[in-house]
Amino acid sequence: MRIPTTMTAIRIREPGPPSVLEPMQCAVPAPGPAEVLIRVSAAGVNRPDLLQRQGHYPPPAGASLIPGLEVAGEIAAVGREVRGWQPGDLVCALLAGGGYAQYVAVPAVQCLPPPAGLTLQQAAVLPETFFTVWLNLFKRAGLKPGETVLVHGGASGIGTTAILLAAAFGARVLTTAGSAEKCSACQALGAERAINYHLEDFVAVVREATQNRGADVILDMVGGEYVQRNITAAAVEGRIALIAVQGGAQAQIDLRQILVKRLKIMGATLRPQSSAAKGVLAQDLLNDVWPLFAERRLMPPPIHARYPLNAAADAHALMESGTHIGKIVLLVEHA
Repeated sequence: MRIPTTMTAIRIREPGPPSVLEPMQCAVPAPGPAEVLIRVSAAGVNRPDLLQRQGHYPPPAGASLIPGLEVAGEIAAVGREVRGWQPGDLVCALLAGGGYAQYVAVPAVQCLPPPAGLTLQQAAVLPETFFTVWLNLFKRAGLKPGETVLVHGGASGIGTTAILLAAAFGARVLTTAGSAEKCSACQALGAERAINYHLEDFVAVVREATQNRGADVILDMVGGEYVQRNITAAAVEGRIALIAVQGGAQAQIDLRQILVKRLKIMGATLRPQSSAAKGVLAQDLLNDVWPLFAERRLMPPPIHARYPLNAAADAHALMESGTHIGKIVLLVEHA
């Protein structure tokens, strides 16, 4: 495969609205000793990309300034220390940045083969949400078969992934969403009950659906005033996994309920973690999750919309509108 010296990528001209995303020409990155260079076919769009564009979520030290946390494509070159991958292999990968581009270099341990039966577009929208949900719902919160999990924002990329994974592993899934259409979509993916948070109190619905026990695990990307409501909705020995604070970074809570219920409230971000830590998650997914695709016990999250790479601004505008269900993907063309 001939690798060009320059490529098209999307840069953030300055912090601001979607219009600050613009195409640029830059050098194709050279893979490090433990990295592979991917010729990108598709890149997923995620909410952290929006935060980075707005100036609220800078990439970790040493990471690319180009946005984009997940891609799928073909390996174009490998570093001298890489084993198990070679040029021509198809791959999807979790990135610390750089995905909105024709080529990206990434540590080989953060790469996975596309699951059986999936297209590269479908594989491109897996890594960011599957790594995040696996880490927070299963590794940290310890979700078990038969337990009840409440997933907030069920129609989002994280939400649809959490519903699919939790249901595939035998959990009972309740979720919140902001419209009748989104609630229907969540139930089609495997949620037993979808709660329209504009019309219903999720605490009351969760208590009713669990005979007043509460949810064993709660996955929350809202924060703010949801934190106390989650504490009220949680079961004894419940675990609350906080992964974002879209509803606010401050909360007033009743600590007595945490004591009486013996609750665990945990938080985590994925992007700043080491390649080694991400590599462990990748192996977990390869061993425990990827086979479920081949067995047809798991399907990828729905792709709501596809945009060409140069229309990344339109993709961000759609995500900010909050009308999408599932994932948004950028399609990358090569001359």
